[in-house]
Amino acid sequence: MRIVINQIMTVSSPPHMYGTASIEARMRDVLIALSPAFCMALYNYGIKALHTTAIAVIAALLAEYLYQRVMNKPVTVNDYSAAITGVLLGFNLPPDVPFWIPAAGSFFAIIVVKQLFGGLGSNFVNPALAARAFLLASFPVHMTNWTYASSPDAVTSATYLAAVKANPSFAPEMSDYMALLFGKVGGCVGETSAVALLIGGIYLLARKIISWRIPVSYIGSFTLFAFIFGRQGFFSAHALLFEVLNGGLIMGAFFMATDYATSPITPRGKIVMGIGCGFLTVFIRFFGGYPEGVSYAIIIMNLFVPLIDKYVRPTVYGHRLREKIKGRKA
Repeated sequence: MRIVINQIMTVSSPPHMYGTASIEARMRDVLIALSPAFCMALYNYGIKALHTTAIAVIAALLAEYLYQRVMNKPVTVNDYSAAITGVLLGFNLPPDVPFWIPAAGSFFAIIVVKQLFGGLGSNFVNPALAARAFLLASFPVHMTNWTYASSPDAVTSATYLAAVKANPSFAPEMSDYMALLFGKVGGCVGETSAVALLIGGIYLLARKIISWRIPVSYIGSFTLFAFIFGRQGFFSAHALLFEVLNGGLIMGAFFMATDYATSPITPRGKIVMGIGCGFLTVFIRFFGGYPEGVSYAIIIMNLFVPLIDKYVRPTVYGHRLREKIKGRKA
């Protein structure tokens, strides 16, 4: 019997996924998962959160559209990937930044980090985090101007992490934990409400958009290393939950370290990535000059992903048997 195969198979750049869900559908799920954090940002920071996030999204879409038109490439703004980059960048900015900060960050993320390296799936670091690092290095004053939740007497002050950095013996009270759970603290637009971010993360896990391995290994290893290298001395369990709820740890673990293009493809590789992120976050927070280390930890581990995929991969079926046979013949 003769079988003729007419279908042409095209191998594209990663991420490679088997299934019926389209890129657009998966990206829509990510946007849905981010919506609880966005709602809490609107509730806590008001119109400022909307302005910052909207400008970042519009600039990201515009940057992708203009670049692809100028370079005579297919326009892909409808796949929602640029919109997600804009949302994540907006979530990583203080609510009071000038309008040109999210605009500049989005153009850097889309053109420099994403499109110049081949577009969706070809970027080697997370575009939103790379843009945040670029903005923090270029405009540190604007990027560290923290405003507490929206109220008639809103004030600008240091974040909890900055306070702990200055005073390692800081003892959080129950009101501090409640503020972290519901975002009543100073910080970036989308990272302050742990409850909202966990709801979104659980949604992504339930929809099987992400694997549990990176978030669990990231947060778990962070907790372990925070215990080992305690702020009050080695093996001190001082306010571990407070450390977990603070900063961008939960958002980074669920929404940025799990990026398909910049995370390992194997189950064991994902765990290695999470552990590396956890260690680097603790190292930067506890011993570095910055009170927070999530962004830089993920970016650094993004650079190691090719090496992780090379050495942490499943054995090809029959490979060990062939090696044994070759060894006997020798």
